[in-house]
Amino acid sequence: MRWDNLKAGSPGPATLPGLDRGTVTRTFDAPEAVGIRFHEIEARSAINDVGPMSYVDFRHTINPYRGCTHACSFCFARPTHKYLDLNAREDFEREIVVKVNLPEVLRAELRRPSWKGELIALGTNTDPYQWVEGRYRITRAVWEALLEARNPCSVLTKSPLLLRDLDLFRELNERTRFAASLSIPTLDEKAWRATEPATPSPRKRIEAVAALREAGIETGVLIAPLMPGINDSPAQVNEILELCGEAGATSIGGIALHLRGEVRSIFFDWLRQYRPDLVPRYEKLYAGGGNMEAGERRRLGALVRRGGRARPRRPRDEAVSPAAAEPEPVAQRLF
Repeated sequence: MRWDNLKAGSPGPATLPGLDRGTVTRTFDAPEAVGIRFHEIEARSAINDVGPMSYVDFRHTINPYRGCTHACSFCFARPTHKYLDLNAREDFEREIVVKVNLPEVLRAELRRPSWKGELIALGTNTDPYQWVEGRYRITRAVWEALLEARNPCSVLTKSPLLLRDLDLFRELNERTRFAASLSIPTLDEKAWRATEPATPSPRKRIEAVAALREAGIETGVLIAPLMPGINDSPAQVNEILELCGEAGATSIGGIALHLRGEVRSIFFDWLRQYRPDLVPRYEKLYAGGGNMEAGERRRLGALVRRGGRARPRRPRDEAVSPAAAEPEPVAQRLF
């Protein structure tokens, strides 16, 4: 049972206005969970319909968690916490919603006559393999439900924890369509620790790419987001391309940084603290709104394409996964 390894501190009543009454709030006695609360809720639905979008090949997603302890300064999903009457800054990182009944709800939805077995993507909002998944194992139970239904699916993550579920990925790959993608914005340790302070090592993510490919799993890499002056040097990008090519990645792409809504002020505050020298440059790049200036987007796109010679040669019978091509339903396809 997925609850067998669950050990927590004393649960208490929900205190957050955006959550249902009766929610159990837990804390965990672990270094990775200091100052973080996990709110267990009963989900009313599992499959989200994000609608048809020209830049993605799926329209259905599943989010086992809301909020993310990875604490990436640029995360586009931060404003979604406002729907819970929480803020997009520290609350997004420290008030994590856990949908404890999600696998059971999913099984019921997959059995509905109206469900047509379309591709379902995980990791499009918050990471399904953030730290607490090691305790709750909800994402693993989601794969089990999708496997039973032989439903096509994909995942995007920053965590090598997904290798825990390699046995299920193999079965999904045999019985239906399955693909994985790893987000690797940079290998530079200083940039990584500053922008993604609570994520696993990016080099461990490359090892995960190699392990997935060894198991025959279609696996892409996203160099995302690309941030001018932070992770866009040719040397940085080429190193990712070369190492991921050696690991066997079936696709490698890039996405420029988006700064929509509150994410703009959050990221600019980060710049003022860590890279004040870049503030004037970013003010010009985003003078027109949340999308980066078009010329700079083209430059970043060319940067990834020029390194394409380091990409692995894709076998003729191997297709690019929807998740690897563009896994974020709210992100605009840039190049």
